[in-house]
Amino acid sequence: MHGGSTTERSHSHMWLFGVLGLAAGFGLMVSVPRLKPLEHVLLLQIGLYILGAIVLLASLHALAGPSMRRHRTRRSGGHRAAMDRYDFGWHPGMTAFPWTAALVLLGAAVVLQVTLPLWWPLALLLTLMAANFFAGYLIVRTTTRADRTTLPMVDLLQGDHDLVLDAGCGAGRTTLSLGRVLKRGQIVALDRFDADYIDAGGRDLLENNLRLAGLTDRVRIETGDLTRLPFEDQTFDTAVSAHALDHLGPEKGQGMREVLRVLKPGGRLLVVASVPGWATFAIVNMLSLLLMGKVGWRSLARTSGFEIVEDGDFNGFWYLLVRKPV
Repeated sequence: MHGGSTTERSHSHMWLFGVLGLAAGFGLMVSVPRLKPLEHVLLLQIGLYILGAIVLLASLHALAGPSMRRHRTRRSGGHRAAMDRYDFGWHPGMTAFPWTAALVLLGAAVVLQVTLPLWWPLALLLTLMAANFFAGYLIVRTTTRADRTTLPMVDLLQGDHDLVLDAGCGAGRTTLSLGRVLKRGQIVALDRFDADYIDAGGRDLLENNLRLAGLTDRVRIETGDLTRLPFEDQTFDTAVSAHALDHLGPEKGQGMREVLRVLKPGGRLLVVASVPGWATFAIVNMLSLLLMGKVGWRSLARTSGFEIVEDGDFNGFWYLLVRKPV
């Protein structure tokens, strides 16, 4: 989440992924190879040891990666502005979880097939789930690339001189995309800068990314909450919120109404959100069913006071373009 309620820390479940990974890794290395049917299958035992070690190392990296990174930064003097490449600071757990889950499920499928061959349908199901998680890893991996297109081609801007709000900017991926198409206007990049899946909350990374893109003079950075925007009514011509409003839980409606308040009449808001679908199922499996669906988003937009312009699929996710009534 980039800028939700101050009462809830976003993505704080990263530690849970790490702990579960450690438990699974130890199981694959220590407990599972000692099962009696596996005692005489040396190659399988070796494979499980290697699999468990990989899961253990990935889980440790997910738990300690951000702290180690910040420690290295402090030791080098904290000169993040000296970086010469874009960095969006994704938490290691976000990219490691899908493929480590795939490895654990694959190991479990092999063990189940060897020890309880009559349970082969369950082993097949675990194998399919492993393949699904690996597909999710490929999706997550592409989203971390700097050249990844982050916004759909829609009729969003009012003109070349728009004042645009990037509501929940994180480390600036969406801000950079806006800067490529908005040649003369100004962008306000707002976030709480406390998301624990972005290194150090993202503000330092955002500043460096803007410098590399040559956008420092055209982007103003603000710290604020999406549910209580620190702006006057009818301030902005346009607004964008990519993967931020959908992280507000029960406060989604409040966030939408706040964006409506600060938009000028006729101003448009582009929302990019995760909804139940093949991409989100590949990344988080059954948890994707807990996400708000397309019908719910359309209803929320209307009850918040917006008029719907269009919606559609984008990069495996979904976008909604709405307008403030004139």
